[in-house]
Amino acid sequence: MTTTTIKDQLRTDLTAAIKGRDELRAAALRMALTAITNEEVAGSVARTLSDAETVTVITREVKKRREAAEAFAGAGREEQAARERAEGEVLSHYLPAQLTDDELSALVADAIAETGAAGPKSMGLVMKVLTPKIAGRAEGGRVAAMVKTALSG
Repeated sequence: MTTTTIKDQLRTDLTAAIKGRDELRAAALRMALTAITNEEVAGSVARTLSDAETVTVITREVKKRREAAEAFAGAGREEQAARERAEGEVLSHYLPAQLTDDELSALVADAIAETGAAGPKSMGLVMKVLTPKIAGRAEGGRVAAMVKTALSG
């Protein structure tokens, strides 16, 4: 039995998008694969990324698309903003399901209890414990805001 990595799935889907003449999907997948390849050859030794590392790269790419869409929309370039949003949507299908606010809140409460954190100064300690548990399933800013609220409340 062979296991398909996320990168293999991206390549397969890229081929299908090219054959189906889906230009937007093909462009988004090409950019993601390029980002993954760049990450693999960065540093002194080339390596193959694990699926978890690949998810991190794709998460970064989705965030870039969202930020670019906001910038284009702010500049009145709605057509480019819509394209960036669409590319981000294509890539988000390769990410794990996002945590709901209730699920995230429970994980934050568990991390605070586990670390015995009290007050905003303990935020780094809580984030250190929490980050591996939520990898790819919640945006860092959202997590940080929830931790900050929990520690100051």
